Amino acid sequence: MKVAEPTIERLVQYYRLLTQLKEEGRRVISSQEIGEMLGLKASQVRKDLSYFGEIGKRGVGYHVDRLHDHVSKILSHPNVWRIGLVGVGRLGEALLGHKSLRSDKFGIEAVFDVDPNKVGKMIEGVPCFHVDDMPKILKEKKIEIIILTVPAQAAQQAVDKAVASGVVRGILSFATAPLVVPPDVLVYGVDIAAELEKLLFYLKSSTSKE
Repeated sequence: MKVAEPTIERLVQYYRLLTQLKEEGRRVISSQEIGEMLGLKASQVRKDLSYFGEIGKRGVGYHVDRLHDHVSKILSHPNVWRIGLVGVGRLGEALLGHKSLRSDKFGIEAVFDVDPNKVGKMIEGVPCFHVDDMPKILKEKKIEIIILTVPAQAAQQAVDKAVASGVVRGILSFATAPLVVPPDVLVYGVDIAAELEKLLFYLKSSTSKE
């Protein structure tokens, strides 16, 4: 099933909200309440959630636990994804220490760098290996996803080493360089500067209307 990217982005928002509500002990919630909390129309919420099968009841709403499990299954594989982080500079260290990357759905199993002061040590509780050892380590640990936070000029070489493992299926890249990968490897780029430029454009447009 092909799903539009905006729908996936909203599903991630639903999942985060439902996780919070579940932790707070909330048992039932309506599409209207979800919409108000996330700044969405209730009709959009109902459409998104019914797209993957009916889970709520008219006049009753959604059971938080059931809906949380439902959205969780939509978003990810039932197994825990193993992740490798390549490049332990400032951005890499910040991501490694961020609580959002500690989940029951995925976990960072290894980090890679070329700095001799980092290789062979534990960083945020995760072992650091040399980039040259990536093919072997990724295969041994069955790591299927890598997060790339290396400089642009080192990105393709790092990706080539990751792909050589034969197990990598997805790459989340913070590098600004275009990447060449086999057709069976999915690359998702995160360009912070581009997102900032878009924000500035919309801010400029809204200011010009005042």
